[in-house]
Amino acid sequence: MTAGRTVINARTMLDGTGSAARSGVAIVIEDGRIAAIESPGAIKTQTSATNVVDGGSLTALPGMINMHAHLDSMCGPDFAITARLATEGASALAAAHNAWVTVRSGVTTVRDLGNPFGVAIAVRDAIDRGHLRGPRILAAGKLICMTGGHGWYIGIEADGPHEMRKAVRENLKAGADCIKVIATGGVLSPGVEVEHSQLQVDELEAAVSEAHRAGRRVAAHAIGTDGVKNALRAGVDTVEHGCYLDAEAIELFLRTNAVYVPTLSAPYWLREHRDELPPYAARKTDAVYEAHRESFVAALKAGVRIAAGTDAGTPFNHHDLFAHELRMMRELGMGAEDVLLSATSRAAAALGLEAECGTIAPGRSADIVLVDGDPRADVRAFERVRMVFARGRTIATHDDA
Repeated sequence: MTAGRTVINARTMLDGTGSAARSGVAIVIEDGRIAAIESPGAIKTQTSATNVVDGGSLTALPGMINMHAHLDSMCGPDFAITARLATEGASALAAAHNAWVTVRSGVTTVRDLGNPFGVAIAVRDAIDRGHLRGPRILAAGKLICMTGGHGWYIGIEADGPHEMRKAVRENLKAGADCIKVIATGGVLSPGVEVEHSQLQVDELEAAVSEAHRAGRRVAAHAIGTDGVKNALRAGVDTVEHGCYLDAEAIELFLRTNAVYVPTLSAPYWLREHRDELPPYAARKTDAVYEAHRESFVAALKAGVRIAAGTDAGTPFNHHDLFAHELRMMRELGMGAEDVLLSATSRAAAALGLEAECGTIAPGRSADIVLVDGDPRADVRAFERVRMVFARGRTIATHDDA
């Protein structure tokens, strides 16, 4: 996206692989990719750098990855009503704005998991062409649910394996990078209960088979225990939310090597603003909150692969609050290095992007974040983003509008 050569000097670098921190580095970027990682002294004698960024006392991290967002949502209190009243134009403008908000916060890759018009696909393309500033977007298009299922107002309703295959193909035709299916009810849909399974195993298997045949990965919204198990048995790649995990569900995670994206932020912000929610959403928030946290702890202790995602766009869950998800994961017992990996290399691998992003290494996309402090010692350092480089393009986070 950006021609020329940039050198970023940083006091410390955490490369996202779990290796020891490296002190005193100069990261060389050429034409949007990392060309080399040197010591600052080795670079000073060269005169071809077009731009030198002095990181001073800052720490360089790989650009962070949010595994779950709804870019067209402005985080109002009634998600279902807002989505049903949205126009395509308003949805597209909101998604473009939130893409910019997202990348300014240090998230250089985001997976959009459903909006009513699939506008994240168009925003993705505009960013790729350089017409907008924002993160790399992997867009699911419209989610796929049963008739009347959770999220029907932002999705394609499909019943039976045949309709599931067709719904996947419709999203692929529209340009989707991944597929989102709904395995259980959800907090933000009236008239459905979170613990009830919705799409069944044969339907989910049809979607997974069709998506995988096209080289696309599948995310499953799954809150209740039975729906989580159905999704895992069907072969989904990631499970979103997973608020009620029993021992069998955790064993299925381990057996299938699926990735758990807990989205702790979603119920957290719902609970913080409980009195502003529709009554049905407040009731279901009360039901899932503690079970969700307990499920996260159980999965963590069992060694389930966990990647960070916020469900940004849900009520009061703003697109620039990704670091808050990392703080909650740390507070619930995830190790400091593991938190970093969950937001970088492990997330990249879950998306099939490990050769492109998630680590700072020669040949990778120049997705780099400079933060104030060491997030391994202080998880709040993730919140202190000072500069973001998205595919080599410099985005100042502290003084531009």
